[in-house]
Amino acid sequence: MCEPHLRLAPTSALSLRELRAIRDMLDSAYEGEFTDADWEHALGGTHAILLDGGGVAAHGSLVQRRLTYEGDALDAGYIEAVATRAERRGRGYVSHVMGALEHIIRSTYAIGVLGAGDDAARIYAARGWQTWNGSLYALTAAGEVVATPEEQGCVYVFPGQRELDRGKPLCCDWRPGDVW
Repeated sequence: MCEPHLRLAPTSALSLRELRAIRDMLDSAYEGEFTDADWEHALGGTHAILLDGGGVAAHGSLVQRRLTYEGDALDAGYIEAVATRAERRGRGYVSHVMGALEHIIRSTYAIGVLGAGDDAARIYAARGWQTWNGSLYALTAAGEVVATPEEQGCVYVFPGQRELDRGKPLCCDWRPGDVW
């Protein structure tokens, strides 16, 4: 087996074959729960792809999103589509992927953000990601700000270039599928 190696690439630099291989791995890793909207959310930014002799072993992407905090617009690095191929889990592959994406967050964005369920939350918390404790909102396509209380406890932040009070309200831009 080939030693795993990490590749960072913008979506635009990936071939259709490479994108299909990433999507196939994500579909398998999420056991049919990775939607077309989830895939769309993962495109348009930087992909961290861990490759081994079997192809795509792990993946994560970082896309720019616009958040509002205390009346200021923030450019946030939003983590999407993090997964490891089932037979490669437990080898630290997600740590390689996340380390590369966190480096970009620290050097480029005001803050890093991701949404995570209970199982994945432990992994992110161990890496220094912290729960956003303030109220969460989304700015709809119609320009309305709506509360997203169902997301409370599932949104995590990572320090970037700006210090924020995690107890204050945070608002994301609207998108189809999961808004956070």
